[in-house]
Amino acid sequence: MDKQSPKAHIARAIESAKALLGDRLSTAQVVRDHHGKDLTWNEGAAPDAVAFVQSTNEVQQLVQICAAEKCPVIPYGTGTSLEGHFTAIHGGICIDLSGMNEILEVNAADMDARVQAGVTRKQLNVALRDQGLMFPIDPGADASIGGMASTRASGTNAVRYGTMRENVMGLTVVLADGRVIKTGTRARKSSAGYDLTRLFVGAEGTLGVITEVQLKLHGIPEAMSAGICAFPSVEDCCNTTIEAIQSGIPLARIELVDDEHIKAINAYSKLTMPVAQTLFVEFHGTPAGVAEQSQRFAEIAAANGGGVIDFVTKEEDRLKLWQARHDAFWATKAWRQGTQEAFSTDVCVPISRLAECVEATRKDLVAHNLYGPIIGHVGDGNFHVAMFCNPSDVDEVKRVKMVYGRLIDRALAMGGTCTGEHGIGAGKRAYLEKEHGEGVWVMRAIKLALDPFNLMNPGKNAGP
Repeated sequence: MDKQSPKAHIARAIESAKALLGDRLSTAQVVRDHHGKDLTWNEGAAPDAVAFVQSTNEVQQLVQICAAEKCPVIPYGTGTSLEGHFTAIHGGICIDLSGMNEILEVNAADMDARVQAGVTRKQLNVALRDQGLMFPIDPGADASIGGMASTRASGTNAVRYGTMRENVMGLTVVLADGRVIKTGTRARKSSAGYDLTRLFVGAEGTLGVITEVQLKLHGIPEAMSAGICAFPSVEDCCNTTIEAIQSGIPLARIELVDDEHIKAINAYSKLTMPVAQTLFVEFHGTPAGVAEQSQRFAEIAAANGGGVIDFVTKEEDRLKLWQARHDAFWATKAWRQGTQEAFSTDVCVPISRLAECVEATRKDLVAHNLYGPIIGHVGDGNFHVAMFCNPSDVDEVKRVKMVYGRLIDRALAMGGTCTGEHGIGAGKRAYLEKEHGEGVWVMRAIKLALDPFNLMNPGKNAGP
């Protein structure tokens, strides 16, 4: 890149992209700003232009233009990520894949589907419903499938159905030099060569642009049952979860929601749940199987101090319950109206250490006079903290960052990870080496091999 005028290269790339896409290449400030800032206090940076693409061929041509001009490329799905994944740190062209929203094929007999990257999980599930199939990965937001693959998303169903890692069978990817590769097959297993699919799942757009995704599907359960159970303590919630898992109860979802979240959710969703440490739980299977699982879980919960569980089986009642859970972030933001902003983060630890980690974090928040409600996918040891502060209050920001750093150190010391599902992006790069050590050098060697000029989403994940 010309050191005297780096923006000249980007300007030439934009000019060529405009010739390719016409009005679907925007340099409007409001569009650029929207594509450069996520939902948290991570500092955003607008790209120089936003390209609204409609096919793998267009992505390929656009990447070839950017490669020739050494212009950064930033993939964008629906903008729901939380760690600065799509902020344009070095400028460049943002590739908005939301227009690539076709479901290309559904193979009901083999329970798999191929979709363009811009298809959202809700859109896919609506299309699958009539065939008795579903795609179970549920991160809460109606994220795009390409974005979910790129961030290795999971969510409330992960305890039973796994994460994107287990449910992506193959990908179509445009590499940094414009070559297009296809990874994986429709076969359920393979021993042929390196597992390139898993390399790109979770790479956060730093190795290439995902344009199509081959997915594993699941049958819609014959019956589902959901309920909530209040407990005296977080430890009681965690002990119930561990005992249920060890007893072989096939939990579909099990979520820890602390008392501060319950207050906010009750107000926001107009519910009357007891204000206590609470488990949200759901079972999938046959009517008889679900009834048995619900009863066995209720017995374990009662032995750990849990209250009576009112299970609901009607779809509208279950959806209302889980929508309240998914709206927890917005509920706490509404609860803390004013000058404070939310700083949402997550860690993941072995479930045997979860109660200890959560309680230590709660004590740390209280000791530093911070409001930070906790919610988590207790079945796999993953929990989130939404710490609130006034960005203009230097002392409060300092206290938040101290508690945040100790949270990650605590998780790593317990054999956990600095992020269970939010990803690294730009926000957690400082902690990647602390977790992986020399492994980061290997990641950067792969990045250099596939993207020698550091054009693909630069400044994110393990990249330089």
